[in-house]
Amino acid sequence: MQKNQRRVVIENVSPELNNGEFYIKRVVNEIVTVNADVLCDGHDVIAATVLYKHEKAKNWKEVRMNPLDNNNWSTSFVVEKQGFYAYKVVGWVDYALNWQHGISRKIENNQIVTSELLEGVDFLKKCISKATISEKIYLKNLVNVFTNTEAYDYAIVEAISENLHKIFVKYPEKKLSNSSKELRVYVDRLKARFSTWYEFFPRSASQEDNVHGTFKDCEKLLPKVLEMGFDTLYFPPIHPIGEVNRKGKNNTTEALEGDVGSCWGIGSKLGGHKAINPALGTLTDFKSLVKKASKLGIEIAMDYALQAAPDHPWVKEHPEWFKWRPDGTVQYAENPPKKYQDILPIYWESKDFKNLWDECLDTLYYWINCGINVFRVDNPHTKPFYFWNWIITEVKSKHPDVLFLAEAFTMPKIMQQLAKQGYTQSYTYFTWRNNKHELTEYVEELTKTEQREYMRPNFWPNTPDINPFHLQGANESKHIQRYVLAATLSSNTGIYGPVFEQLISQPIPGKEEYLNSEKFQICNYNWFKENRLTTIISQINNIRRENEALQQTNNIKFCTINNDNLIAFYKWNDSKTSEVLIIINLDDQNTQEGMLQLPLHELGINQGHGIKVTDLITKNSYNWYDEWNFIKLHASLPFHIFTINK
Repeated sequence: MQKNQRRVVIENVSPELNNGEFYIKRVVNEIVTVNADVLCDGHDVIAATVLYKHEKAKNWKEVRMNPLDNNNWSTSFVVEKQGFYAYKVVGWVDYALNWQHGISRKIENNQIVTSELLEGVDFLKKCISKATISEKIYLKNLVNVFTNTEAYDYAIVEAISENLHKIFVKYPEKKLSNSSKELRVYVDRLKARFSTWYEFFPRSASQEDNVHGTFKDCEKLLPKVLEMGFDTLYFPPIHPIGEVNRKGKNNTTEALEGDVGSCWGIGSKLGGHKAINPALGTLTDFKSLVKKASKLGIEIAMDYALQAAPDHPWVKEHPEWFKWRPDGTVQYAENPPKKYQDILPIYWESKDFKNLWDECLDTLYYWINCGINVFRVDNPHTKPFYFWNWIITEVKSKHPDVLFLAEAFTMPKIMQQLAKQGYTQSYTYFTWRNNKHELTEYVEELTKTEQREYMRPNFWPNTPDINPFHLQGANESKHIQRYVLAATLSSNTGIYGPVFEQLISQPIPGKEEYLNSEKFQICNYNWFKENRLTTIISQINNIRRENEALQQTNNIKFCTINNDNLIAFYKWNDSKTSEVLIIINLDDQNTQEGMLQLPLHELGINQGHGIKVTDLITKNSYNWYDEWNFIKLHASLPFHIFTINK
């Protein structure tokens, strides 16, 4: 180690991911709270600050850190723009404050401090050069007072004054300061943290039986999507579908005449990832749909699936992008026990990987130029992590509004790694978390560990791939329960419809898959059918838009309630101008009741203070004066979303 005179040690800076290899995430106007251990030998007074700046700013901004217990220090700053911010911790021995602390103790002990006052003159003079006009007048006067023995009584009062303390804090001399390494935070637009997704297959959008849907048909459904309160409309792949090894209905390996195949089997003689399935319409039709959706406040999200049907143009034009076996074939994709005979995996270890990566990036740019800023990425865990780091970084450097949702239901650390490498949002295990313990434990993991800094969960009750056992044949109450859980526990949520809201859940026996899966065929729906569930979904989505507490995930406190069939939690925004209390009956058959303990500490109230809660669905209000309150929820309307008025 080289010789140096620094005395302050800075360590255990947080948030910090993988020793600074990855950045943490925020959205515009969110808070970054920085903690660090800052310590020094001896008993001198030390100080610490956090410096931060936007990537386009020339100068650092500074915010003073506050000491906590056991040499831990903390402070916060607000990120105001999209893009990268850098931040670091700086610590130093503050000799001016050390002098003031020392002279204060001697004065309290009735010691004569004439010599100490003369020592203080040097600190005054160093501040004068930085001070405002009024501060200069004050400091110059103190110089005279400190050197004048006849003004001793006045001098000792000013030496320990709060006014002088504030000046020393304002103009510190950071002699022999030490600094942590620079860390980064990436700041997205608000939609990264708060979004409400609706998924449907465009080819099923027709209101005529056995007729392939088009983008024009999708336009007619936009008012319905808007009415239900969704701001993101996600389409499975819209590209030409391979004809070689095309799948038939219910995933049969032989397609019959008229079978449309799986839209994830991308590519045919009609084109690949930059082409549109002509049965859906033209590129002009698609751009028209995107534009009309945007006018309604709805963003179209596209599926980005890096794989190819056997007759995809890439297979002939770039055979080196696939791994060929000795018999001249390519092994089709598998995810045991699932087999995808209609899909060829890309060979990411190809010697031509640079051109492959460039084409993947150019595909994103193509659709971004068509008006797309949100991508749901299919099976990202089957592609190299560092590929995603590169491509997401490249895209966001030019198009910071673009968001990426990782569809990866795999091992936890793999999902976490994708988030660290740059994914904006992540699918989660919520789909399978059903009882109170499972839900509480999982949300605590997402919101109370380091994951809160980089992984933004998106809770989906169902997907085209997943028909969870607890929804198979489930009643309306169960569907209401699952949507309320998803939409209030997480600020990002979505459903695959209209099968969810129309309670279509017939499974393949023994599997978490839909019978007559829409992945392999066109389905016909009564798109404008309304029921109690569609009404409640609309109400909940409207409540989410109007209450900032539900537009974030991390500020959550689970409440004690003495019934395992009832789950309760309190949520708030950073300024606590929006606070909600949610209670949900997890029993879809029976009425459940229990005693709820209010989180008085988090609410910032004392026992007996009293609060008024208003149910945002029923509009009923209640005044609660006790810490424990009786709750009763019927299965027919299995939840309360209360606003809190203190």
